Amino acid sequence: MLKLGIVGVGGIAGMHVDNVMAGKCPGIEIVAAADRKAARREWVKEKVPGAVIFEEGKDLIESGLCEAVLIAVPHYQHPELTILALKNGLHVLCEKPAGVYTLQVREMIAEADKHPELTFAMMFNQRTNCVYRKLKEIIDTKEIGDIKRVNWIITDWYRTQFYYDSGDWRATWAGEGGGVLLNQDPHQLDLLQWLFGMPVKIHAFCHEAKWHDIEVEDDVTAYMEFENGATGVFVTTTGDAPGTNRLEITGTMGKIVCDYNSIKFWRLESDEREWCKTARIGYATPAITEETIETDGDNPQHIGVMNAFAKHIAEGTPLVADGREGINGLMISNAMYLSSWTGETVSLPIDENKFLDLLNKKRATSKHKEDKGVTMSTEGSFGATSQWTRK
Repeated sequence: MLKLGIVGVGGIAGMHVDNVMAGKCPGIEIVAAADRKAARREWVKEKVPGAVIFEEGKDLIESGLCEAVLIAVPHYQHPELTILALKNGLHVLCEKPAGVYTLQVREMIAEADKHPELTFAMMFNQRTNCVYRKLKEIIDTKEIGDIKRVNWIITDWYRTQFYYDSGDWRATWAGEGGGVLLNQDPHQLDLLQWLFGMPVKIHAFCHEAKWHDIEVEDDVTAYMEFENGATGVFVTTTGDAPGTNRLEITGTMGKIVCDYNSIKFWRLESDEREWCKTARIGYATPAITEETIETDGDNPQHIGVMNAFAKHIAEGTPLVADGREGINGLMISNAMYLSSWTGETVSLPIDENKFLDLLNKKRATSKHKEDKGVTMSTEGSFGATSQWTRK
């Protein structure tokens, strides 16, 4: 049984506590928790009888009570606490994003590399989704051929002003470090690089405070180029209701549209590139077959990540996502910010020092917000379909 300590028990960590206490993670025992807010400490004390409760994550990490920690605090602290945990001989499962800026995350990775005996994992739960696992299989086996174009509209992250006002750290450059790209979209940006590889160029438009009274971006449109010449468009916002989650992939052997939980594949009988060069007709495409792709239906999400983490430590089985992979999606979001702030197309990897300098200028003018002591349930926050009534 893995003895786990949880650092930060608001929001998403509350769900993790509920899952463990409901027996959904049989290889994990919560033995300690830490949070700076008294109300949250009281909550976890009631939920997990016998757990030792701390105010500071540092004290939990240095207590010697745990074998592993789950880091679920505001973003800037992810690398700091991960590094401290690794130095204290603890396995680490870190919530997304890996950090706010890549230079910070490089320090975290360097520390992890010093401890090959320890497990370092990221909470990229969308990788457990049967839809994205099936897409990766189709892409990796070249069923769709070479990728030509990727368009992702992910706008079902609707948030109210109340959401942003609920915490003093939310939606500020000093407290959160970003908006929709850093809070809601790390999952999609991770999936983007996991499925298609890293872009090599990005030009983005990040609109700050377009739909809400906040400091950071809540509406983004980005153009991307990949190493093989493929292009992509990524659109996201927390201001659309109803929103959309539509991923369209065009390859030389057809087109795939993933719309929430469905996958449609329009297969070409011939490779489009060969057809284009050899066909003796002017308008007709290769023969097309439309197919609905079936998945295995398994979508364990956070529970799957937690169980894989515990099993990796006990038996050496694969993680859902190694912690070192967290820098990839963060590099993409940092590139989008840098492009928007400078008005330029940026190449990846980005000038990381330039990005940090511009981020720090925004942090220097960030306004202090009042903490209203609100802890919201995460139920219904992982996609708009859970909130819809379909007729």
